[in-house]
Amino acid sequence: MIHCCRMFFFHFLPTLIATPTSASTQVLFSFDVGNGPLEVRVESNTPLNDNRWHRVRAERNIKEASLRLDELPAATQEAPADGHFHLQLNSQLFIGGTASRQKGFRGCIRSLQLNGVTLDLEERATITPGVRPGCPGHCSSYGSFCQNQGRCVERDTGFQCDCSLSAYTGVFCHAEVSASFKAETSVSYTFKEPYELTRNSSALPSSIYSDMTLRGENVSLSFRTNQSPAVLFYVSSYYREYLALLINKHDKLEVRYKLDSSRDAEVLRSRVRSLANGQLHTVTIRRQSDSVSVQIDQNAREDFNLTSDGEFNAIKSLVLGKVHGSDDLDPDLVRVGSLGFTGCLSVVHFNSISPLKAALLHPDTSPVFITGPLVQSNCGSSTSANPYAAENTHHLSDQSGSVSSGQPLVNAMRTDSALIGGVIAVVIFVIVAGLAITARFLYRRKETYRNQEVKGVKQDDSPDFPSTTRPTPRMPPVKTQRSISFNRRPR
Repeated sequence: MIHCCRMFFFHFLPTLIATPTSASTQVLFSFDVGNGPLEVRVESNTPLNDNRWHRVRAERNIKEASLRLDELPAATQEAPADGHFHLQLNSQLFIGGTASRQKGFRGCIRSLQLNGVTLDLEERATITPGVRPGCPGHCSSYGSFCQNQGRCVERDTGFQCDCSLSAYTGVFCHAEVSASFKAETSVSYTFKEPYELTRNSSALPSSIYSDMTLRGENVSLSFRTNQSPAVLFYVSSYYREYLALLINKHDKLEVRYKLDSSRDAEVLRSRVRSLANGQLHTVTIRRQSDSVSVQIDQNAREDFNLTSDGEFNAIKSLVLGKVHGSDDLDPDLVRVGSLGFTGCLSVVHFNSISPLKAALLHPDTSPVFITGPLVQSNCGSSTSANPYAAENTHHLSDQSGSVSSGQPLVNAMRTDSALIGGVIAVVIFVIVAGLAITARFLYRRKETYRNQEVKGVKQDDSPDFPSTTRPTPRMPPVKTQRSISFNRRPR
C-alpha cells in the first residue's frame, strides 16, 4: 500500500524511555521514503521519564514532517526538493518496540490514532506477551468525582463525566433533576412507538415484544408530598400487565405487580409509615424474577416474593403523575390514578432510562409526552426548606449529557484552583495590611501617652517654675521716680 502522508498522535506515560540517543528529554520522529533517513527531534526542558502523561503528534506530508510534544513548539523538517515522497509500508505495525530490538518502551501508551483512526491497543494487549491492557489515566485519579452512575470519559487533556445513563446532571452528575407536579400534570415515556409494531405486524407477537420483556427492574426515585392516596409511578404493558408504585390512604408505600393478565395484581405493602408528611423520601425497588426488595430512606430493606412467573412482558409506557383511564388498570388504581399527583418528584430512574430528566432537559428529542404544567424545581434537594420557592421553566440544556461538549474537567478544576488561590491571596493581603495599620495606630497612641506622662512628672518636680509651654505673665510697669528703701537692722 502506498501513502503520500501519515499523521498520528498518542499519549504516553513512561517509566523509562529508550531512544537511540538514550536522552530522556528528547522525542525522535524518524522515517525513510527512499532518499535516506530523516529525523525530527523535539527537546524538552524537563525529563520525560517523570511518570506523567505526555502527548505526541507527528505528521508527514509531501511538503514537510512535523513533530510536537505536549505544548512545546512544533519542530519541522522540510522534505527533499526532488526524489521519492511516497511512503511504502508492507510490514506489521509495532508499538513500543520492534521485532529486532530487545529493549523497548516501558510505560503506558493510550489514545493511539493513525490517520484519524483510533487503534484498539487493549485488544492487542490481551494477546501480546509482556503487555497488559489498561493504563492509569485521568479517570484512575479523578474518576471517583463522577457520581450517581456517571461514567468517566478520558479526554486529551483531562476527563469528563458522561451523565447520559444517570438520572442526575451537572459537571460531576451530582445535581438532581426535580420537578413540581400539579394534579393535572402527566409525563408519559413511550418505550416503543406504535408504528414500529405495525411495521412488524407479520411477525409473531412473541417476536415483536421479545426485546421489551423484562425479568427484573431497578427503580429509584425521590418524592415529597402531602397527598394520600397518590400514584407515583406506573409502567404499562401491551399484555395488560403493569407495575405501579403508590402511597395508600394510610400514608404507606405500595408496590403493585400484575405480571399475569389472568390474575389479580400482587400488592407488596411496606411497613414504613408517614410518607405523605411533606418531607423528602427516597425509594429503591429491585426485582429479579420473583424476588423483590424495597428500601425507603435509611430504613431496613424489605424483601418480598411474587407468585407469578416473573416476566414483565411487552412494556409499553411509563407514566409519572396523573394516569389517564385505561382498561388495563384495576378499578381502584384507576380511581387513585385519576386524582393525579401534587408534590415533587426527583431523580426518577427505571433501569437505564431517566424519564423525568428526558422530559425536562430533552423534551424535543425524547419519546415523552407532557400534559399539564411541569416546572423544574430544586424541590428534590434535601436542604430545601421550601421546595416550591425556587422554580423555573423546564427548557434547560443538559450540561453533561454529551461528552464532546465543554472543557475537560481537569482544566476546569485547575481554573477553579487558580481562582480560589487568588481570592485567598487577596484575603491574606487585606488581613496583613489591616494588622499593619492597627499596629501603627497603637504605636503612635502609645508614644503620645508616654510624652504626656513625662510632662506630668516634670511639673510635679518643679512647682515654682512655670511650664515652658505656658506664656510668661507680664509684670506691671515700675515708675523710676520713686525709690524703694530698706531699713537695715544693725548687726
